[in-house]
Amino acid sequence: MQIEKLRGKELDQLFQSILSLKDLEECYRFFDDLCTVNEIQSLAQRLEVARMLREGNTYHKIETETGASTATISRVKRCLNYGNDAYTMALERVHGNKESEEVE
Repeated sequence: MQIEKLRGKELDQLFQSILSLKDLEECYRFFDDLCTVNEIQSLAQRLEVARMLREGNTYHKIETETGASTATISRVKRCLNYGNDAYTMALERVHGNKESEEVE
């Protein structure tokens, strides 16, 4: 994990703060104070790119619908293929596992 290099008191505090948020409204308030609008949009865009890649969408469609660059799409795809499976974990928790629903 690349983030291991950053592990420490400050990052623990950030993650513990995020985990302490109780609902969507608290998330909006916290991230509004913590991040710039562009930072929040970039994070949301990457997650949407991951969702669309998992659904098999083409780079062109993802670029058109999200405004993400091919570099961003490639980075997210690399994380999906060789990362920690965190995009998949989060998306399945939020949207459910469509593959397992289709099999049943």
